[in-house]
Order: sequence, then C-alpha cells, then structure tokens
Amino acid sequence: MAANQEVRYLTPVAVDNTKKKYCRFKKMGIKYVDYKDPEFLKKFLNEQGKILPRRITGTSLKFQRKVAQAVKRARHLALLPYVTDMLK
Repeated sequence: MAANQEVRYLTPVAVDNTKKKYCRFKKMGIKYVDYKDPEFLKKFLNEQGKILPRRITGTSLKFQRKVAQAVKRARHLALLPYVTDMLK
C-alpha cells in the first residue's frame, strides 16, 4: 500500500530553470553605447523610466556604467523621459 501512494507537498516544489545571464554587449561585440538610440536604451529601463540594475539585465559593470551615462545623456536631450507612468 505504501508503494502506491503519491508524495504530496503543501507548496509546489521550486524548480530552477532560469537561463544564465550574459552581457549582450560582450556577446554581440558592441563597443559603444549610442545615446541617440532611445529604442535600444528602453531595453534597460523599467515602466517608470528607472534604469534596471545589473543583476536583472546581466550587463557587465563596464557596460552598465556606459548604459547609465547614455540614458542620462538621452534624458538631457529629451530623447527619453525622466519619469513616466507607462514607458513600454
């Protein structure tokens, strides 16, 4: 009878199937982050217009600094908003 019983859990079992993060700049060979390309820079912003951290995007430290600088320059030239309700 014990061999026929199913194992049941109160909470679902956590399965780790997350993909490994990578730096898209290193993978694609991008050396310069263009501040005049707001569509590309929107990939690094959330819905409120805040810059996403490295632990979420997977960007390396070197390119995260370049992305942050490019976003700030694009905001200064009014290519990107400083604050918004729904950016995406």
